[in-house]
Amino acid sequence: MQIDKLRGKTLDQLFEAILTLEDVEECYRFFDDLATMNEVQSLAQRLEVARMLREGYTYHKIETETGASTATISRVKRCLNYGNDTYQITLDRLQENKTK
Repeated sequence: MQIDKLRGKTLDQLFEAILTLEDVEECYRFFDDLATMNEVQSLAQRLEVARMLREGYTYHKIETETGASTATISRVKRCLNYGNDTYQITLDRLQENKTK
């Protein structure tokens, strides 16, 4: 499995650190220290692409609204269809949190 290639002590530490963050403000501060704004925005863009694909938007509409390349859109679509279901899980949880 591809995910097994990622596993390791330092990546575990990163994920555990992220899970300790208590709110959005702490996330902003942590990710500002951790990565460039372009890297963080790229991750956010992929999540938005996943949301739009799930809602049935066309590639053209997604590309226009997010600025994502068709290669990025295709990669996210492949993950939605054949990945680890984490886009689905995350988007479902975000939706649940909005309705609470």
